[in-house]
Amino acid sequence: MTDTTIRMSADERRLAIIDAALHEFARGGLEGTTTDAIARRAGISQPYVIRLFGAKKALFLACVERQFELLLAAFTDAAEGLSGAEALGAMGAVYPQALLEQRHLVLMQLQIFAACDDDDVRDAVGAGMRRVHALIGGLSGAGPDTLRMFVATGILMSVATATGVPELLGGDDWRERSAEQCAASIARESSASS
Repeated sequence: MTDTTIRMSADERRLAIIDAALHEFARGGLEGTTTDAIARRAGISQPYVIRLFGAKKALFLACVERQFELLLAAFTDAAEGLSGAEALGAMGAVYPQALLEQRHLVLMQLQIFAACDDDDVRDAVGAGMRRVHALIGGLSGAGPDTLRMFVATGILMSVATATGVPELLGGDDWRERSAEQCAASIARESSASS
């Protein structure tokens, strides 16, 4: 008889708990989610969750970090070898696959914004948004107006997805129009600075 139990490393177990917590926090938010529910989803004991993270808010903050890591990695991979409007377009195109096609990540995104009444959460979300903003600008060379439009469109995409109201995006060709608007904005910024 062979032992087919697969042992996870501490880092793998921690990530599995964070991924389970992302699902639970996406539904219940920081205040409405219990560590018991997270432990059940992860298939572990609640005391083990507390032993690893110390407190529910620490686990929520780890989920905030994970959410931003996933988005930053998707944007970095999408824009590899590209610049300008092409990089921005690639990042815009990957956003629905990186986040919007996984409903729990969309809902978690909205939950992290809703939890910003807490100073620690607000600081973590603010730092994450600054990293996203800097990465998009660095990879594309986009200026402030284009970055604002790009981020605002992403947030609107999240709201439209969460609410099931795609009309918020203005029709079936919203991706093409958004890409065109970003490209035109980068061109305007380039010509204004030269």
